[in-house]
Amino acid sequence: MIMTKPKLYEEVALTRNMPEENLKQGDVAVVVEYVPHPVGDEEGAILEIFNAIGESVAVATVPISAIKSLRADQVFMVREMAPAGS
Repeated sequence: MIMTKPKLYEEVALTRNMPEENLKQGDVAVVVEYVPHPVGDEEGAILEIFNAIGESVAVATVPISAIKSLRADQVFMVREMAPAGS
């Protein structure tokens, strides 16, 4: 299956936990930029993460394999976000 790279400013879901960023699989974020890896490994996506009421709470860089576009057969779910460094 060929993965198409989400467009800039598109909402995406994480495909795996990213504990170093305090993010979990299924969290929704917005792609704000793509960046090449400094030594030629996998390209990265810079994401902006918002809380449930739309406030920006974090910016994180993850590999593009850790994100996927949202689909019409999915629904949002709410979780409490642990404070940074927890």
